[in-house]
Amino acid sequence: MGFTYDRTIHFSETDAAGVVYFANVLTLCHEAYEASLAASGISVRSFFSGQNIAVPIVHAEVDFFSPMFCGDLITIELTPHLLKPSEFEIRYQLMQDSKSVGKALTRHVCIATKTRTRIELSEQLQCWVDRFR
Repeated sequence: MGFTYDRTIHFSETDAAGVVYFANVLTLCHEAYEASLAASGISVRSFFSGQNIAVPIVHAEVDFFSPMFCGDLITIELTPHLLKPSEFEIRYQLMQDSKSVGKALTRHVCIATKTRTRIELSEQLQCWVDRFR
């Protein structure tokens, strides 16, 4: 089962039309990703320090079904999927009042920071994928 994250839309995340600026949707999704890592017991500070491994996003996409406005309470449901031993994607559903307002996808590759070459997901990250898929 996936991970759910509740979030209120802030004014600073909207554009001149008063709706969430398109690029900020990925920021919201990444915030949910970080919360899911922490919920799995992964130290976000250590994870994003890039000391031994890094997990950059190599692809991202967003689809909008309905506008999101300042003050709206949304729920982001994320589900990770292992694609290769070194690669996974996260599918996000953005919901408001049980109605889908958007979806997003990010694809990540695990690399060794010193050589910048692909490596298998760490055991900790593999456990995170298994927990929330």
